[in-house]
Amino acid sequence: MSTTRRPGGSQVLPRPTQWREVQHSPFDRLDLSALADFSAVRAALADFTPNPASQQPPASANPSAVLVGLFDSAVGPQVLLTRRSEMLSSHRGQIAFPGGRLEPGETSLQAALRETHEEIGLNAANAIVLGELAAHRTISSSSHIVPHVVDLGAPPSEFHLSDEVERAFTVPLVDLVRPDTFAQEHWVFADREVVVPMFYLDDETVWGATARMLQELLMLTLQR
Repeated sequence: MSTTRRPGGSQVLPRPTQWREVQHSPFDRLDLSALADFSAVRAALADFTPNPASQQPPASANPSAVLVGLFDSAVGPQVLLTRRSEMLSSHRGQIAFPGGRLEPGETSLQAALRETHEEIGLNAANAIVLGELAAHRTISSSSHIVPHVVDLGAPPSEFHLSDEVERAFTVPLVDLVRPDTFAQEHWVFADREVVVPMFYLDDETVWGATARMLQELLMLTLQR
């Protein structure tokens, strides 16, 4: 039986001519209750160490980092997301984590914290670092992205957005595994085939590297 999806947003997915929906979900038959328990997320990240070699950017890539910020709430951890400005040269209008390219002499964590402050006015210097996810490569911007997961405590009353960001918001992790929210598509290109995860929210659609990172965080927690 097909599932009615949440509306999603105005993001345009660059689907190839050949594609199809994937009917099963990796979250099927898993106990999803851990996603409402911040301690379960912390424990999962403490147990996970990405391959050190994969975290190092190749010479052809732009070293980058993002902050996967988690806030505590009555419904469990909520993840911080932003909508990129339509005026940007790459990934315009897409949902992303705060972050960007490393500056000379910076570590990837320092870059993620700096970019978060610059983009949304959030000083995360006192955040509790929970761990790293596996690095991801983007094709359009040739970025090698290291995701740093941090505990940001209680959410701020407001965000102070830069010109690069149209919106900052949070989503409960438990919402991301709803049948009407998570979806996968099988995309066929001339040289490869990929399974693309995506999350349909009420007013935004998350896909691409951000969706892959979210899926990894969710699966790490649920499969611990």
